Amino acid sequence: MARWLNEIGVSACVVDYRVAPYRHPVPLADAQRAVRWVRYHAADLGIRADRVAVMGFSAGGHLAATLAAHHNLQTYKPQDEIDKLPCHPDALILCYPVITFGEYRHEGSLRNLLGDAPDESLRELLSIERQVTARMPPAFIWHTADDAGVPVENSLLFAQALSRAKVPFELHIYPHGRHGLGLAEEDAAVGAWRAACARWLFQLDFGGKTVPSPS
Repeated sequence: MARWLNEIGVSACVVDYRVAPYRHPVPLADAQRAVRWVRYHAADLGIRADRVAVMGFSAGGHLAATLAAHHNLQTYKPQDEIDKLPCHPDALILCYPVITFGEYRHEGSLRNLLGDAPDESLRELLSIERQVTARMPPAFIWHTADDAGVPVENSLLFAQALSRAKVPFELHIYPHGRHGLGLAEEDAAVGAWRAACARWLFQLDFGGKTVPSPS
């Protein structure tokens, strides 16, 4: 994914964050620190500190959305100058994301993040469709309607919440496609998400040099 972004002229960092057996808020702490690190080193990296987007797939999409919703949540003790910087993303790219821990939840994601008997208040806090405010960054979202892993309702609920909060978003629902398609190079129809996402990024002034073919 990072190589694809590089090909269209967008700088990319890959975040290696902690997952199970670590629980919330450890993954969120890693995401917050990563965004702050990128902003702190923006000049050295030759990028703009006010153009930091976050992209996530499936459970990674839940982490990205959680970061956007809960960037002000203190998840770790500040360590250095880096932690004085904000960690809110300037844009959000969610690919077949886990969003809700309600009716359309993905059981594995819920269990891995919150354990076998999650507290109801944490389920509410991390059902991100219920946490959307007008401060949420612009979002690009795509999903397939027959996703057998994470129900498409996750993306639909999030888009509805964004609409109610009047947050700009672009939503693409493709009729067919397995969960975990990634770049979707094996599926030309779903692979169109890449060109759509590139155009969306360029419209938000995230750099870029070319819109790739959907094939």
